[in-house]
Amino acid sequence: MADAKRPVAGQAALSTQHLFVAREGNLVLRDLNLSISEGRWTAVVGPNGAGKSTLLQALASVLPHTGEICLSGQPIEQVKPKARARLVSWLDQGAAQSADDLKVVDIVMLGRIPHQTWLSGATEADQAAVERALHETNTEALRDRALGSLSAGERQRALLARLLAVEAEILLMDEPLANLDPPHQTEWLLLIRTLVAHGKTVVTVLHELSLALYAQDLIIIEAGKLCYSGQRDDPSLHRALERVFAQRIEIQALNNSWVALPKLI
Repeated sequence: MADAKRPVAGQAALSTQHLFVAREGNLVLRDLNLSISEGRWTAVVGPNGAGKSTLLQALASVLPHTGEICLSGQPIEQVKPKARARLVSWLDQGAAQSADDLKVVDIVMLGRIPHQTWLSGATEADQAAVERALHETNTEALRDRALGSLSAGERQRALLARLLAVEAEILLMDEPLANLDPPHQTEWLLLIRTLVAHGKTVVTVLHELSLALYAQDLIIIEAGKLCYSGQRDDPSLHRALERVFAQRIEIQALNNSWVALPKLI
């Protein structure tokens, strides 16, 4: 079993071939072939129940699968779990449900576990990474609060800080904007742009289509299959989005970006 390799410019950070994933005996993802580019932000979108969260969980190695998932060109099963945990960090919709008594600073320190040995305590590097993550998510004032005492939006920011503390090359986020108000959504968008500018690969599942259209690349999942993938300004991608949402939206240009507007029919 090999150590994980850092993504090389121009290669796929993550890819799948003939990926099948079942949950509770029901097939959710069917023969999925996709490639996620290194050093870019990719948004995964699609109707409710399409399999978006299941895809991220498979990529994060928290769901069994058949077919192939490759991490920086290596079959994911051949990468040591600890090396994989340093390379890929994961924000789940239901993360830390049993950790309500822990302080925020301790929750964020959990992101450093992949960098620590069995008997070692937190190092100066770990402490510095935690402080950076708290600063980047504007959660410094929450550091000594119990996770269970936070509002839903504050909790989401604390869990995002834990994700960042890993300092992974690839960040997977399932509904990271859930419960965030518009100012914190804007902060999140700026943070993602900064991460990508520093070479990180970001993959997000988003229901907010207008915010997903800020991503450089989009993957559309429909009924467990790849419907379309392309760059944000691809007209064919826009038409595929409108079709998969039953022509109830239309994609329009606005201020050098794109928005998904409701279409009343």
